[in-house]
Amino acid sequence: MSMDRRSGCPINLSLEVFGDRWSLIILRDMIFGGRRHFRELLNASMEGIASNILADRLKRLMQLGMLTKADDPSHKQKAIYSLTEMAITLVPILAHLGAWGRVWLPVSAELSIRAELLEKGGPPMWDKFMDELRHEHLGMPLDTSAGPSVRATLQAAYEAVVAGRAPGASPAA
Repeated sequence: MSMDRRSGCPINLSLEVFGDRWSLIILRDMIFGGRRHFRELLNASMEGIASNILADRLKRLMQLGMLTKADDPSHKQKAIYSLTEMAITLVPILAHLGAWGRVWLPVSAELSIRAELLEKGGPPMWDKFMDELRHEHLGMPLDTSAGPSVRATLQAAYEAVVAGRAPGASPAA
């Protein structure tokens, strides 16, 4: 993809990739939400992305080498999007963005619990999550003896906060 670049500064170049309103949200939903189909990304986005914007950003992320698209073997008319290694390695950056946002912005408890756990889990948790994403999106082997997946752990904590329980507490019988 040919892009006019303002400078060769790494921060500038990164902002040229992620500086729009939606690209990181789409990647967030794929990474943390496990969403891989257009309709899932469109309908489950709490920020309410428009279908034409979603289509444009998915195309742009593919051109940048962050996503790939293939026919979904389970449904003839669906495509499935996959993260590339380039996108998977954003996990630590997203963890840092979440940690920063938790300190400085008016976050909600249910939407910040995952960021809190990622912050506390640090690089070991991020590495495990990236390995899980590599398995899910790139078909790499995965050590399944390492307990529940990071996404399952984060989702359980989110559900606990929504239900009014402390993360890790047992649901009421």
